[in-house]
Amino acid sequence: MNTLTTKLSTEELLAIEHQVCSYGDTVHYAERPKIFSRSEGSFLYDDSDHPYLDLQMWYSAVNLGYGNPRVNNALKEQIDRLPQLACQYLHKEKIELAAKIAQSIEARFGLKGRVHFNVGGSQAVEDALKLVRRNTGRQHMLAFEGGYHGRTLGASAITSSYRYREMYGEFGDRAEFLPFPYTFRFANRDSKACEDYCVQQLERKFEHEYTGAWNPKTGHSEFGAFFIEAVQGTGGYIVPPKNYFKRLETICKKHGILIVDDEIQMGFYRTGKMWAIEHFEIAPDIIVFGKALTNGLNPLAGIWAREDLISPQKFGPGSTHSTFSSNTLGTACGLEVMNIFSESDYEKIVSQKGAYFLKLLKDLQAKHSEIGDVDGLGLALRMEMCQADGNTPNRGLADRMFQRGMEGYLNVGGKNFGLILDIGGYYKNVVTLAPSFEISYEEMDLARDLLDLVICESKT
Repeated sequence: MNTLTTKLSTEELLAIEHQVCSYGDTVHYAERPKIFSRSEGSFLYDDSDHPYLDLQMWYSAVNLGYGNPRVNNALKEQIDRLPQLACQYLHKEKIELAAKIAQSIEARFGLKGRVHFNVGGSQAVEDALKLVRRNTGRQHMLAFEGGYHGRTLGASAITSSYRYREMYGEFGDRAEFLPFPYTFRFANRDSKACEDYCVQQLERKFEHEYTGAWNPKTGHSEFGAFFIEAVQGTGGYIVPPKNYFKRLETICKKHGILIVDDEIQMGFYRTGKMWAIEHFEIAPDIIVFGKALTNGLNPLAGIWAREDLISPQKFGPGSTHSTFSSNTLGTACGLEVMNIFSESDYEKIVSQKGAYFLKLLKDLQAKHSEIGDVDGLGLALRMEMCQADGNTPNRGLADRMFQRGMEGYLNVGGKNFGLILDIGGYYKNVVTLAPSFEISYEEMDLARDLLDLVICESKT
């Protein structure tokens, strides 16, 4: 008998997984991988229908909650009407979705541009790299320490962690990485001094020709673009000082360096703005987006670029292609997500809920000296776990919190819950929180109580 046709226990499934599945993804960060069977709202459920409050929502991909009925119905209707179509042909959802994204950007930044779709965030980053090379003729890029742009070969080359590249060698020119203004880890936690220092690290690249970054005789820079995240995602949800990006923009414009804004994690209102870069009042040349565009239902990502960079004369037919790039299911979901955003004031909703959740985290910080820092924009929130001194990074505590939450059976109000957390940061000691926009205030209170429990039970 084929055992895969019979109902298997969790232990049997895990034993099979151990034999047939690659360990190359992130499943086995957990000491004991968890199998989930369904999801709803802010919760995942295991085979015993035990609830786990999810505070990371698939790395900020499911902003509107699991099983959002409107997005689900858009997918179902598209399956029945036009489930598949080669991307060399057009369908209305692609056109309408591209228009909504382009109009959103024009309304916010006053720039006309075009949208190019692809499947995942890393692939969209690759398309942005192609566009930069096409327009500047340069292969060398700038990016941030702590920045994350994906794990394809090209995207890994502009992601600062050598861990993602070591096994595979270099691809093209690796980016040059500059410090991100990380005030909590700067001397005396002086925000202005941190900002000034990080600006100076960029300015010095162009002080004279022997920095190796530009030619003062021709005025040409070695760098084609600066790939940025307005709020660092995998780096630990770090919020920079308010004026930092304005100063960065001035330097980049002076030296002909494009600004590519990676909004894959922080776009679509995660920070309380449609695009996180809006908080910092600069206009990027290229925006990369993905994840939450479809509420996680079907892979779809893309880039927007200024008209002069991506016009048909610059980026003509066949400049890049992917079989599933503007797939009908993804564009139908994305269009419905954009419709939902247009019908409610998500800037207000996310900002208000974010302020409430941040206050709960500050209350926890007052109780636990191990929480060195809490911060956030909108519903992109962080807790930096430290030793009792409130400063020394404590990766062990963060790891134990993650594992304890995955074990489940945290008792609050006489009921048992699990807790889904994500750990990031330079020292892998930051609990990054990206709850659903639809999370209730009661669920945020529950989150506080569960976080309190996992901290108390993990201090060993």
